[in-house]
Amino acid sequence: MCMYISDNLCDALEKLKLTGSDYPSDKLDRYLDCLLQALGQNNVQSSEKILQSGILQVFASLLNSQTSCTAKIAHIIAEVAKNEQLRIPCVDAGLIPPLVQLLNCKDQEVLLQTGRALGNICYDSHEGRRAVDQAGGAQIVVDHLRSICTLTDPANEKLMTVFCGMLMNYSNENDTLQAQLINMGVIPTLVKLLGVHSQNTPLTEMCLVAFGNLAELESSKEQFASTNVADELVKLFKKQTEHEKKEMIFEVLAPLAENDAIKLQLVEAGLVECLLDIVHQTVSSDKDDDIAELKTASDLMVLLLLGDESMQKLFEGGKGSVFQRVLSWLPSHNHQLQLAGALAIANFARNDGNCIHMVDNGIVQKLIDLLDRHVEEGNVTVQHAALSALRNLAIPVVKKQNVVSCGAGAEEC
Repeated sequence: MCMYISDNLCDALEKLKLTGSDYPSDKLDRYLDCLLQALGQNNVQSSEKILQSGILQVFASLLNSQTSCTAKIAHIIAEVAKNEQLRIPCVDAGLIPPLVQLLNCKDQEVLLQTGRALGNICYDSHEGRRAVDQAGGAQIVVDHLRSICTLTDPANEKLMTVFCGMLMNYSNENDTLQAQLINMGVIPTLVKLLGVHSQNTPLTEMCLVAFGNLAELESSKEQFASTNVADELVKLFKKQTEHEKKEMIFEVLAPLAENDAIKLQLVEAGLVECLLDIVHQTVSSDKDDDIAELKTASDLMVLLLLGDESMQKLFEGGKGSVFQRVLSWLPSHNHQLQLAGALAIANFARNDGNCIHMVDNGIVQKLIDLLDRHVEEGNVTVQHAALSALRNLAIPVVKKQNVVSCGAGAEEC
C-alpha cells in the first residue's frame, strides 16, 4: 500500500474514531471513501489497521442511526470481513444486530452491502453464524427472497445472488442451520428462483450451491419432491456445454436422486436421455474430464434404477430404448460401462417379471461372457457386479433351472 494512501487511512481512522457520528455526512462520506480506497489497494493490511484503530465499535454505533452513509459503512464491513481473522472481531464489536436490522430497510444498496457483510462474516465462522442466528437474520433474508424471487430486473437479481450466497455461508456444513432454513420454507423459493432466472448464470450457480448444501439432509427431500425441481434441473442441464457447469448440477442431482419420488420425477423429466447422450459423447474419449463425466453419468443412471417405479418405467417390458442401451454396455470395452451395465441389470432383476423376460432373452449368457472376459483381465469390481446380476436373475425357482442350463452353475456341479 503506498505511503499516501496509508497516511490518509490513518488520518481518516483517527478522525472517525474521535468524532464518529458528530461529523456532517459529507465529511463522513469522504473518510469512508478513503477506507474503501485503502481496502481496494491492500485489503489485508488495511483491514488490520482498521481493526487496530477500534473503529469497528464506532461503526456499530453509526449503523444504529441510519444515514446516507449507511450503505458505505456496510460495504466497508463486507470488505473487512473477507479476512478470516477479522470475522470474530466484527462479531465482538457488536456489528451483527445493527446489520440484521438493516435487512428491514427498503434501500437497495443498503440491502446489497448488508447481505454481503453478513455473508462474509458467516463464511467458515461459527461465531458469525451463531450471532446471525440469534439476531434472526436468516428468516428476514428468506422472506426477502420469497417476496422478490419473480422480479427480473438486474438490481434485484444481483440482490438475490447476494442473499443466496449469504444463506449458503450461513448454513454450509451445519446440519442444524440447514434444517432451520428448510423449516423456514426456503426450498420452494429457491426452486422458483431457479426457474425464473435460469438465464442468469451467477444467480443460477449460487442457487445450485445452496441446493447442494440442503440436498444432503434427509428432511429436505420431501420438500424438494413437492416442487418441480426435477424439471428445472433437467432443463438447466440440457443447456450446459461446459464440464464444470454439468458437474455443479450433478452434485445436486446425486443426493436428490436418493429419494424414490424424486428418482421418478427425474426419469419423467428426461434426465436419463441426457445421461445416455453423455455416455455416447464421452465413451471413446481419453480426456480426464470426459472420463469423469462418463463415470458420473453412468453411476447416476444406476442410482435412478434403484427406485421401483423409476426402474419399471425405464424397463418398459424389456422393450424400452433405455434398457436396450444398457444391454449394449455389457460387451463394451470400457470397464466403467461394463460395471454400470451389470449393476443396471441387477437392478432391473429385482422384479420377477423382468427376470423372466431377461432370462428368456439371453441376458444370462451376456453376463457369463462378461465374466469370462474378466477371468484374464481380472477387474474384480466388474466380476462382482456381474455375479450380483446373475444372483438376482436366479432367485426365483422358475428361472434357476434356466440359469444353470446356460452354464452359470457349472462350478457347483
